[in-house]
Amino acid sequence: VQLQASGGGLVQSGGSLRLSCTSSDLNMDTYSTTWFRQAPGKEREAIGCIAKSDDRIEVEDSLKGRFIVFRDNVENTVYLQMNNLKPEDTGIYSCAADRFHLCTVRGARESDMDYWGQGTQVTVSS
Repeated sequence: VQLQASGGGLVQSGGSLRLSCTSSDLNMDTYSTTWFRQAPGKEREAIGCIAKSDDRIEVEDSLKGRFIVFRDNVENTVYLQMNNLKPEDTGIYSCAADRFHLCTVRGARESDMDYWGQGTQVTVSS
């Protein structure tokens, strides 16, 4: 079982990117999906998620208003829309699917994740 994360790239400060997380093996709406970010020299942290059952969304407080998570069930894809990007948003972004737990950013535990996508690099230039 694999998740595929894509959509990263190089963007100027103030720009936007949309990351995608999809799978040919999983029905994404039966899993809670969490986006993680690992900035250079820092630990990986959860930044946003969408619940499997009610599509409830959580975004890390400092990113609210710029980042949003949503799912397209037709495309079987979870997206991370990132707007007004800043250089400090630079990092490797990964998605992970959790079969049993609901969406939580603050309480997210990597050990709860059942499947991971490969990271996609986002670089924001000033």
